[in-house]
Amino acid sequence: MSNQAEATNQSSFFNLHVEGVGYLNRVRHVKPKKGQEFLACTVSAMRGSTDDIAYTKFDCKVSGAEAQKIVKMLESDVAAEKTVIIGFKIADIYPEMFTFEKGDRKGELGVSIKGRLLRVKFAKVNGESLDLPQPLYPSDVESAAA
Repeated sequence: MSNQAEATNQSSFFNLHVEGVGYLNRVRHVKPKKGQEFLACTVSAMRGSTDDIAYTKFDCKVSGAEAQKIVKMLESDVAAEKTVIIGFKIADIYPEMFTFEKGDRKGELGVSIKGRLLRVKFAKVNGESLDLPQPLYPSDVESAAA
């Protein structure tokens, strides 16, 4: 097959990835009316100066196979209200409008940032690091070879 034919058959994507450190919250199993059940969570990503940390919340569907294993492993710690901090990689973020159903803001519009949690790079529970299974990624192999 020629290079031109190969290029025509290949799909192209624009990847939008966000990497950072944040708190893992609201681990849950979502059962939509249509479609399959999936694992979801909220990540409160830290940003700004360590003296004055700001947070950005991401509402995520847990997509990566290893990420699913790790989030399931951390689910009981989150439910027990332990402090769970993760290094993360989130993809395909987009805003979604919603209406507050209760509380002081009932009836007001809000915005949620949605995404797919692809990878958990590290995790700490109440300050203690956990050993996590990590697959080798091409960049990891290149780093190890150097």
